Amino acid sequence: MFGKLLISFFLLFVFNHELVDGQKKKETLLSEKVSQMMEWTSKRSVIRLNGDKFRRFVKAPPRNYSVVIMFTALQPQRQCGVCRQADEEFQVLANSWRYSSAFTNKIFFASVDFDEGSDVFQMLNMNSAPTFLHFPSKGKARKSDTYELQVRGFAAEQLARWVADRTDIQIRVIRPPNYAGPLLLGFLLAVIGGLAYLRRHNLEFLFNKNVWAFSALCFVLIMTSGQMWNHIRGPPYAHKNPSTGQVSYIHGSSQAQFVAETHIVLLFNAAVTMGIVLLCEAATSDIDIGKRKIMCVAGIGLVMLFFSWLLSIFRAKYHGYPYSFLMT
Repeated sequence: MFGKLLISFFLLFVFNHELVDGQKKKETLLSEKVSQMMEWTSKRSVIRLNGDKFRRFVKAPPRNYSVVIMFTALQPQRQCGVCRQADEEFQVLANSWRYSSAFTNKIFFASVDFDEGSDVFQMLNMNSAPTFLHFPSKGKARKSDTYELQVRGFAAEQLARWVADRTDIQIRVIRPPNYAGPLLLGFLLAVIGGLAYLRRHNLEFLFNKNVWAFSALCFVLIMTSGQMWNHIRGPPYAHKNPSTGQVSYIHGSSQAQFVAETHIVLLFNAAVTMGIVLLCEAATSDIDIGKRKIMCVAGIGLVMLFFSWLLSIFRAKYHGYPYSFLMT
């Protein structure tokens, strides 16, 4: 009886010793991982990961920190212009966090390039870039840990809101000073002032209704094509599938758009407007009847063709829309 009790105490001692020893090893490993991540972050705000580093510092336990990773394809042969634009915004976000007074080791920002970590892309069944994923410090990643790039765009401010939703860490985005806007505005004002000065003895052009009509029309076309949405959301110019190389200029959802899409819509609206203007001129002008017929045919052609293309874009974004014109 005494021998059995002694053996039980001995086994319990060995088990507790191994448990404590395992816990110490776990804490040591975690401390080494955090120290390594902090060292990398001190050198560059966005840590570059390959397959081995991803498995060791992101997938493998233990880990008490969150990691936000941008999966991208920045090599020139990939021809991913969107990836470069998204990388710039991601760098702004990571720098804002790195140099913030609230900086801690609770979250890190990293990137995995397709040419340096294609095995990671295969592991995660990922076939498009750029893609942003959040790997939480505890538990498994959820659907909301995948950033909705096509809906929200890749502006650093939008990424910061998403990070705050997933981690409760507020990041104030601080952009480097950009003097392009003020310089362009100053140049524009200088040109206008110079023209006004050169024609200071004849300012009738300021009262020309055609000048003001053209200016107002340009403003309306810019606003109705979605340029303000681009400025607020910062969507990608287009989307290129890194697997197939296919480039999409029209977003397939009614909840988002590409910059290229707004340019296409602007040109189509301008063409329809030009057609309407030609029809109005053909009906009201006093020029030769032959030229008026040509203007009428050209106006009808522009309206029919480009309105049909606009309607086809609308059908592509609003699935199930039943109507079409000339084209489907």
